[in-house]
Amino acid sequence: MVEIINYLKARYLSEKAQGIVEYALVLAFVAVVATALGTNGELTTKVKEAFNSITNAFAAKG
Repeated sequence: MVEIINYLKARYLSEKAQGIVEYALVLAFVAVVATALGTNGELTTKVKEAFNSITNAFAAKG
């Protein structure tokens, strides 16, 4: 019985830690992308051009 409890405890704690690490990595990725888009640079220009191109394509079809 103790072995089962220890197994379940270890499994739950390891999955919880994995989930926290995954959320931290996603948050770090979002922060890096937001910083890159927030600065005036080539990436910002390219993203704006891409959205304008998509908007123009939809406007031409409609």
